[in-house]
Amino acid sequence: MEEKVILVDAADNQIGTEEKLEAHRQGKLHRAFSTCIFNDKGELMLQKRDSRKYHSGGLWTNTCCSHPRPGEGLLEAAHRRLKEEMGFDCDLKEAFSFVYEAKLDKGLTEHEFNHVIIGQFNGKPILNPLEAEDWRWSTLEELRSDIEANPEKYSFWLKACFKQLERAWPNTH
Repeated sequence: MEEKVILVDAADNQIGTEEKLEAHRQGKLHRAFSTCIFNDKGELMLQKRDSRKYHSGGLWTNTCCSHPRPGEGLLEAAHRRLKEEMGFDCDLKEAFSFVYEAKLDKGLTEHEFNHVIIGQFNGKPILNPLEAEDWRWSTLEELRSDIEANPEKYSFWLKACFKQLERAWPNTH
């Protein structure tokens, strides 16, 4: 089945759809989400993207990220992908959004209107090996230090929203 993304304008209004890989080849602005799951200690669950992913393989990133399908609500998509990628579900809510554009590996461009979704969970994920090859909990302080020391180990979108995430987390739980 062809996976499509929702093309949007700068205000996140839908203006069409496009096949996912083609949208990334052309750098078209599309709707996305980054789910960030925290435990009761305030640690963020990170996933290491599977090395065979179509872009950014082997990089550490937030708990789960993807795109809503045409006709699918944002939180509905976030719950779907959390279960598909990490094998669990929990209450979720949107914390903030941001737009970014980045040249990635394999000649692709990520141009996303990215909604950051926050949730809480204290268990262990059950990784989908097609999506993630590892996971870990990290405090935001540890993560900030490691991103500064080793930026090449992390996804562009995690680095792009990290300061906003630091500000949003204490106010969203």
